[in-house]
Amino acid sequence: MSNGTASKGKGAGKRTHVICRRCGRHTFNIHTHRCSSCGFRATPKFKSHFNVK
Repeated sequence: MSNGTASKGKGAGKRTHVICRRCGRHTFNIHTHRCSSCGFRATPKFKSHFNVK
């Protein structure tokens, strides 16, 4: 048994991501202030190079 709130008990109803202003996707992290899709507020736009060898 533990006393008090269990691990991650209070964070159940909180939002971590909201709509990004640049790409419009629901991937902008409130805590880190960075979009995980396009990289807004971090560096220039993310570009994936999956097909480049």
